[in-house]
Amino acid sequence: MSIPTRQAARMGMYLLRQRLAKRDKFPLLVELEPLFQCNLACAGCGKIQHPEHVLRQRMPVEQAVSAIEESGAPMVSIAGGEPLVHPEIHLIASELIKRKRFVYLCTNAILLERKLENFKPSPYFTWAIHMDGLRERHDQSVEREGVFDKAVAAIKAAKARGFRVSTNTTFFTQDSPKTVREVLDFLNDDLRVDHMEISPAYAYEKAPDQEHFLGVRQTRELFREAFADGHRKRWRLNHSPLYLDFLEGKAEFDCTAWGIPSYSLFGWQRPCYLMSDGYAKTYKELIETTDWSKYGRGKDPRCENCMAACGYEPTAVLKTASSLRQSLRALVSR
Repeated sequence: MSIPTRQAARMGMYLLRQRLAKRDKFPLLVELEPLFQCNLACAGCGKIQHPEHVLRQRMPVEQAVSAIEESGAPMVSIAGGEPLVHPEIHLIASELIKRKRFVYLCTNAILLERKLENFKPSPYFTWAIHMDGLRERHDQSVEREGVFDKAVAAIKAAKARGFRVSTNTTFFTQDSPKTVREVLDFLNDDLRVDHMEISPAYAYEKAPDQEHFLGVRQTRELFREAFADGHRKRWRLNHSPLYLDFLEGKAEFDCTAWGIPSYSLFGWQRPCYLMSDGYAKTYKELIETTDWSKYGRGKDPRCENCMAACGYEPTAVLKTASSLRQSLRALVSR
């Protein structure tokens, strides 16, 4: 693991306050989507399948900040769409940083070098760059040649300017234990990013490619083999040990959909950013009027093959925080 000490300490205090207040549902992180438009059309993504008038919309700064403040979440992942297409994305990030929220700005990095001067390094800010493999595999995933090289150049430029840089990598059936190791070794050892996030792909209903999403058995086999021989321990993975156990099939637990809620142009999305069962106007309405018990494997067929971090990392974090043994294990792994 490679979670910054400041962030780990803040999250620990946040979880303690929730326990003392006897709250049973609260956000660990909010997925903020201030636009849906993107400058790529990835085959495995269902986020750009909206009418043109929706793709042209941009969330105002005040609306974005107000939603995060209402939720009380200590961390924010700004996604989309492609956030750097939003003309005021740097202002959204800046306002959240002023409020001491830990901000991860997710980007395909095509525009990053051009926009870099609009941002300032901060212990509360991290670039989260989409990297789905090495050159051929990544460019195939995003369906455009040259994007891998742009992302690599952007990572180096951001690191040279003093920014924290993480990556997020989604794996599909085209991947193998060998390709998982190759991309993580490259990010960890060659580019030396600060940390990496990984997740098996979720089967978006509107994604153009419906043939290459991993099932539960395939996911466990892929990560069990990729993590063997000590590889898992040496990579700077931004995940709890329990979530990595879950990917390998060493642990089994339920989805905690409310742990990482999603706020977009349409409002608070039910039940998570991967599924769309309607929207709530406020965070309070989302939590109090959503039937969370009906989601998860064995409850909703759409959830059967999902092992995504947005649903299961919160479960792992909460289980870690409630166990002295797991807390010590997480601390040692840092």
